[in-house]
Amino acid sequence: MNCSQFIAEDKQLEPIAEKVTAGARLSFEEGVALYRSNDLLAIGWLANQVREQKHGNVCYYNINRHINPTNTCVAHCRLCAFGRDAEAPGAYTMALEEVFGTAASGYSEAVTEFHIVGGLHPDLPFQYYLDLLRGLKERFPQVHLKAFTMVEIGYFARITKMSTRDVLLKLREAGLGSLPGGGAEIFHPRVRKIICDHKISGMMWLQTARTAHELGLRSNATMLYGHIETEEERVDHLLKLRSLQDETRGFVCFIPLAFHPENTALSHLPKTTGFLDLKNIAISRLLLDNFPHVKAYWIMLTPAIAQVALRFGADDLDGTVVEEKIYHDAGAKTAQAMRRSELIRLIREAGRDPLERDTLYRPVQRTPTGEPRLDTTLSVNV
Repeated sequence: MNCSQFIAEDKQLEPIAEKVTAGARLSFEEGVALYRSNDLLAIGWLANQVREQKHGNVCYYNINRHINPTNTCVAHCRLCAFGRDAEAPGAYTMALEEVFGTAASGYSEAVTEFHIVGGLHPDLPFQYYLDLLRGLKERFPQVHLKAFTMVEIGYFARITKMSTRDVLLKLREAGLGSLPGGGAEIFHPRVRKIICDHKISGMMWLQTARTAHELGLRSNATMLYGHIETEEERVDHLLKLRSLQDETRGFVCFIPLAFHPENTALSHLPKTTGFLDLKNIAISRLLLDNFPHVKAYWIMLTPAIAQVALRFGADDLDGTVVEEKIYHDAGAKTAQAMRRSELIRLIREAGRDPLERDTLYRPVQRTPTGEPRLDTTLSVNV
């Protein structure tokens, strides 16, 4: 990386640029300085250098399907527009056959991943979730099951009175392949007490991820930003993830999630701006030096901002999605699905080279009939 090309209006960024160029790890104070700087182009330039050093011109995407089996939830988080009481209007719980039917419907393209998250249902037994995984694996043996946030895992442990480890072992035996990164929100206790006080604590989220990684289950990680958190609390969150990644190397991808306030108890808060969205992508790439991938989740950012994010540190756009309920209930205006051809077009128009991947970032090739086939001759930086 050539620091001589770095030009910043904010001169306080120059020593940070020198450290990034040297491959040195940034500190908490430097993370806060990045958040407090308004020199977005300079921060983005640095993040893009790191991104291209790791991935060249490649941008990853996958063919996935989101499945939300239930929105019935006991947590009542103030940040959430998705969860409902069992008897509330709009509450739903899919029978297992409905889940299997949802998985089978949609695009003719063969998916490589089912992304499964839902509410903390007060009455569904743990066996429902085991049967859900087994049923999907029996019907779609080639599809990777990325299912259940750390919050859901903690809830399963609570209702079964089992250890987190034993819950994860049973889920893995039933077909669980990896875990999504949701429910992390902001780890700091001050924030969680206000926005999600009935969820597991930030430290419990991290411990659950640690246990999953120790069992060989990879996961993603997230941060929900743009609500009541401070810049210091964002940096604290990112550095806690970085520390755990140093320990386990189990995180595959980091996804900054923009808070959508509509239809939540925090609806008085403003929406995030494109400026803040791009800043979070860039700073995440700079602070999380041990994370292989940073995702620009087009569902939340809009496709246009996600395209720009590919020059601000992001190397992944997520996938086809097909149906997404959680953020659309909170007012997201994006489409609920995107075809493979459209993802490729967005990536190419952003000047990047599209590469289809599976959940663990192994390249996917397609047979003449469109079936996915892992390309074992290529390696991807994970």
